[in-house]
Amino acid sequence: MAVTVRIPTQLRQLSGNAGEVELEGSTVSEILKALDVAYPGFAERLFDESGNLRRFVNVFVADEDIRFLQGVDTPVSEGQVVSIVPAVAGG
Repeated sequence: MAVTVRIPTQLRQLSGNAGEVELEGSTVSEILKALDVAYPGFAERLFDESGNLRRFVNVFVADEDIRFLQGVDTPVSEGQVVSIVPAVAGG
């Protein structure tokens, strides 16, 4: 099933400057793995050494933060949008 993944500006050099890409998968985990297969380099930016999402990486499915759903096991449906949003800090 095709899912749209929105790529933040900071990571677009990995996706050939594409702001959105279409990928296949049924969970956020499958989608993020497919993203790294299609565009190598994403995994090291998104996941830590233990394979967990980095603290400063937020992922949303249909505008819902996956941390409040099922994490990377959150299911995705055909046509849904997965957004990768790096945390913003500063003062």
